[in-house]
Amino acid sequence: MDYPGNLFVVAAPSGAGKSSLVKALLELDSHLNVSISHTTRAPRGQEVDGREYHFITEPEFRAMIDHGDFFEWAEVHGNLYGTSRAGIEARMAAGEDVILEIDWQGALQIKKLFPNAVLIFILPPSFEELLQRLRRRGEDGAEVIARRMENARTEVAQARHFDFVIINALFETALFDLKAIVHAQRLKYAAQARSKRAVFEALNLN
Repeated sequence: MDYPGNLFVVAAPSGAGKSSLVKALLELDSHLNVSISHTTRAPRGQEVDGREYHFITEPEFRAMIDHGDFFEWAEVHGNLYGTSRAGIEARMAAGEDVILEIDWQGALQIKKLFPNAVLIFILPPSFEELLQRLRRRGEDGAEVIARRMENARTEVAQARHFDFVIINALFETALFDLKAIVHAQRLKYAAQARSKRAVFEALNLN
């Protein structure tokens, strides 16, 4: 599946700032499209169905698995999350760049399907800071936060399997780093050969 579009996959432990960074990047980069995942968890805060996630029931999710509708899916914090196959393939085939926000399990599954995918892991500066961010977010009770912190230690350990790592200590710096990764990937020889095929053929580079 050697599509002309680039695929960026961003993962992080809950509270590391992944969603905020991706949202800010999308506001700055009009050539980047977000892929909206499906989940069985309930919406949080101001989340809207079809914007942050496609919120569906577990039976609906299981049916999609059976139909082969997902590139990847995983259970995270007791809820199911999955990435639609059709939406991503159509956009990348059209030459669009797509960015995914998924957990590390899904990211590694995506890499097997798309060897050209760029995996980016967002790290907090410390576990103590991560705990404070989860508390300040005010969306989860103490029990849920404790489970997220326990899972975070497993999740952080997966960063070694990713292509790039960003430490989100200062948001503006982390956003700059994320922008730099996206821009650098677009300029790689292989990426340019896929997206600018006519130019490469005219220059006898293929």
